[in-house]
Amino acid sequence: MAEIATGPTSRCVGGVRRLLERYPFLPALAIVAALLLLNGFFSPASLSYRALTGLLSTYMALILLSIAQTYVVYAGDIDLSVGSILSLVNVTIIVLMERWGGGAGAVLLSLALGLLLGLACGLVNGLVVAALRLQAIVATFATSIFFTGLALYILPVAGTPAPTLFWRTYGGRLFGLPFVFYILAVLLLLLFMLARTRLAAQLLAVGDDRQAAYQTGLPVVSVRIRGYLLCGLFAALAAFCITGDTASGDPLVGGKMTLYSVAAVVLGGSALAGGWGTVVGSLLGALTIGLINSLVFFIGTPSEWQNFMQGLAILIVLMAGVLAGRRARP
Repeated sequence: MAEIATGPTSRCVGGVRRLLERYPFLPALAIVAALLLLNGFFSPASLSYRALTGLLSTYMALILLSIAQTYVVYAGDIDLSVGSILSLVNVTIIVLMERWGGGAGAVLLSLALGLLLGLACGLVNGLVVAALRLQAIVATFATSIFFTGLALYILPVAGTPAPTLFWRTYGGRLFGLPFVFYILAVLLLLLFMLARTRLAAQLLAVGDDRQAAYQTGLPVVSVRIRGYLLCGLFAALAAFCITGDTASGDPLVGGKMTLYSVAAVVLGGSALAGGWGTVVGSLLGALTIGLINSLVFFIGTPSEWQNFMQGLAILIVLMAGVLAGRRARP
């Protein structure tokens, strides 16, 4: 009788678990939907087309930085220098654009060099963590100080403006649609293609069991280095977005974003221990942080309490997401 009574419940629980195993970002998606409703309740205008476009434009840099962090977390590593890489690329491209006149050619060449700089920073991190076998958390903390020092050397004081062509393009429209929509479309296509490469599966395999991955013939060191290269690449792309959004250079602009990127990865359902996660979840995790910040503002929280409320809300959402994610893991 007991089996008859608990059968449907067990099947239901099993079905939910299989669904979460297949789509681990579903808890993050539900949280984003709930936060959107709450934002709309306290400020109906926040759900307007213009407001949502502004939210996406403002948090696109954090979305890209969270995706960057996800690829190293896949392999059980972490990168505490992503914010510093963002800052370094931000000031570098700003200075280059200014010195080269700010025309279309100068902007494109500066962006190309910015991508190479992001890849170089990722390579440095990959070598010190994977090849030299230093602890990722300590090694990338050290490189974050190094990259910040370089950023301060290139641009000691914040404020150098970006060329008008650059920030107007980022905040403008193309064929009637906000430019940030095209960025999102290209990003989703890129993530779709990366998800179908062997590298994503290899990173997860290394994060799941590094010793077993090595014994099966996977080039573990090479895989981890390529994870850091991807991280550097996406951090550079995040720098382009923050430059377009702020229209200026700031050598410390990415400082606070590093820990936000880690929080977004966990909010999105990825395991910091590696071997489990999804970049779509990290994207939703970054939006969750943005919506929490908006909600704290819309409910009229006094300025002196806003940081407290933001931290408390992120903690509560984090606990809910982690509990849901644990149920999904085998």
